[in-house]
Amino acid sequence: MKKISVVGAGAWGTTLSLLLAEKGHDVSLWVYEKDLVQEIIQQRENKTFLPGFQLPENINVSGDFKDLSEADLIFFTVPTQFLRATLQRCNIKIKKDAIAVSASKGIELKSLKLPAEIIREELNIHRLAILSGPNLSHEIANGLPAASVIASDDLEVARLVQEDLTLERFRVYINSDMLGVQLGGALKNVVAIAAGVAEGLELGHNALAGLIIRGLAEITRLGVAMGAQPNTFSGLSGMGDLIVTCTSKLSRNHCVGEQLAQGKKLNQILAQMKEVAEGVPTTQAARELADKYKVSMPLTREVYAALFEGKNPYQAITDLMHRTPTSE
Repeated sequence: MKKISVVGAGAWGTTLSLLLAEKGHDVSLWVYEKDLVQEIIQQRENKTFLPGFQLPENINVSGDFKDLSEADLIFFTVPTQFLRATLQRCNIKIKKDAIAVSASKGIELKSLKLPAEIIREELNIHRLAILSGPNLSHEIANGLPAASVIASDDLEVARLVQEDLTLERFRVYINSDMLGVQLGGALKNVVAIAAGVAEGLELGHNALAGLIIRGLAEITRLGVAMGAQPNTFSGLSGMGDLIVTCTSKLSRNHCVGEQLAQGKKLNQILAQMKEVAEGVPTTQAARELADKYKVSMPLTREVYAALFEGKNPYQAITDLMHRTPTSE
């Protein structure tokens, strides 16, 4: 039985803890909010972020980083914009052979860096992997089947994590393209906001399908320009994650788009949300990356205009439809 730590007790971090505990591991769940630590310990339930699911006894809940020093495997589920600050607070010597797994999906705004780069810089850790895929927390916590992908430059590391996480109801694949897997997981949230707008405006399934596919084209163009493998974006962390995030009302980013379509302002929408909608800052980062790598990303630019420049969402969709016809 391995000792595993999960840093971040949002819906996904809590769900991962449940999966790992079901696998039989000794799990430590690190919680940022001090009042939430005691609440979860006393009630054995994360009523704030994942209500309705009891935590088994082999999940230890703590607000202290000390358990990380003994962990064989550490999952980081902290939102990307807060990941660096969290790691800087972690003044614990981690085991030399420990494996760190990033399960966050985003791009750091100031540096335009992905989670794996941030973890490497702050922890100086060498055995590193990425977990991504179409993984809605509530469905997985409910015991519904799902698939995911573990990516690492070292496929032996990926295989070890695959073995530790795979269950009969949770199938894990491996991949060597860490860059592509991270970009797919981050950028799909931008397209999900556009998909939420389309649904909120009742534009129909044809429009939604068009947005998803053209969004995938943008993600792939940027990913290839940055050095990712194009086939990664047709896999679980690309098309798979994109489909579920663009079509499910459980998606926070989809919800942001729907509310934009209803005429709400971004600050109103975010103020009502318990968890972070990673697609909002990722839209800013994606726009900067598109400029940096000289990649055409019209959908991303229209999402940016709707989020940050006050553009009417319907006009944003209209402007996309009025672009000069081109080839696929």
